Amino acid sequence: MIIKIIGMVVIAYLLGSIPSGLWIGQTLYHKDIRQLGSGNIGTTNTFRELGPKAGVVVLLMDVLKGTLAASQPYFLGMSHSVNPLLIGIFASLGHSFSVFDHFHGGKAVATSAGILLAYNPPLFALACAIFITTLLLTSMASCASIVGITSIFIIALCEHDLVLSCVSGILTALVLWRHKSNIIRIVTGKESLVSFGLVYYLKQKHHK
Repeated sequence: MIIKIIGMVVIAYLLGSIPSGLWIGQTLYHKDIRQLGSGNIGTTNTFRELGPKAGVVVLLMDVLKGTLAASQPYFLGMSHSVNPLLIGIFASLGHSFSVFDHFHGGKAVATSAGILLAYNPPLFALACAIFITTLLLTSMASCASIVGITSIFIIALCEHDLVLSCVSGILTALVLWRHKSNIIRIVTGKESLVSFGLVYYLKQKHHK
């Protein structure tokens, strides 16, 4: 039992550590995403610097990392004794502190969403709806990420799901820490906008 749990933790961390944006940029585009834009290897910077196709692939890969990691207890028939969230969280830690990228990494949003998909698909769908709605209103991926992960933490507290509350609380803290520079830019009105959404539209209208 202990050996299996340790094995799942190691696999979850290694899955999360796969630097999707970095490897896709280097392999298919011959570019180092760390040297472009914000320097982050996650979905948003990949979209901006390498294009929508690369961004979608990185998004799907990062979500899949979390889903596969958290699904291990289901695969091994151990979900009744080992909560998938407690395994999946190591994928998010791996994503942010990748052994394949000198313990640097992304902001763990997509991978954390993948963990939620394995644990509670309806809640994952709700998180996606919150993310998309916030993105369309603010035109800021960072803001949508922060609101999305924080909302899950609040919902978990309201539903008295102790494990989800603890795990989502840790991940919320991680996401907020990884977004600290974005938060400063949001407060000062200097955060980068995606090329759609209400705030983008209003800014474009104002400049005309």
